[in-house]
Amino acid sequence: MAKLYFYYASMNAGKSTTLLQADFNYRERGMETMLWTAAFDDRAGTGTIASRIGLKTGGRLYDALTDIRHEVEEELKKRKLHCILVDEAQFLTRAHVVQLCSICDELDIPVLAYGLRTDFQANLFEGSANLLALADSLVELKGICHCGRKATMNLRVDADGNAVAEGASVEIGGNDRYISLCRHHFMDKLAEGSGEQLRLALTRAAAATAEAAE
Repeated sequence: MAKLYFYYASMNAGKSTTLLQADFNYRERGMETMLWTAAFDDRAGTGTIASRIGLKTGGRLYDALTDIRHEVEEELKKRKLHCILVDEAQFLTRAHVVQLCSICDELDIPVLAYGLRTDFQANLFEGSANLLALADSLVELKGICHCGRKATMNLRVDADGNAVAEGASVEIGGNDRYISLCRHHFMDKLAEGSGEQLRLALTRAAAATAEAAE
């Protein structure tokens, strides 16, 4: 029976590269694939799955309203599918993950999903949480922190390189907006970021008070 695989890692650990290699391996053997990526992730162009080493290809777009199971069934009317590959899987909804499970269990097509496990505050994304709960196989792709330890966390930084401790969970940005770190250095930098933001807030409050008193 086909299985649902979740390949997860920190930023810049080669998730898209691994997806593109898997897609190439299937197609090299004459097998048909169907690729998906998040509709609002346009860093490499809308509908483009790209790696940092220059590989890229096109993919179907999904958003919160997309019925991936239905789209796969419609595609099966045109051609046989041997594998479904999903990039940026952290942005899947629970309904999407359930659909991917049904594609494996009922249509007998393996699904390979690639994505981040947690956001910049170390909280699980919805898609990742449900994939961790429902996938048949969990595979960690390893990135490296600057200290040489395994990078498991994604730190968001501002234009000055300071850690960002608050904000929306989802923010599409380039590689310069995120740093992959081990948990130890992630916690250190996050604490620094919280302190820096507190200092700036106090500075602004003091300036506002002084201005009001004039």
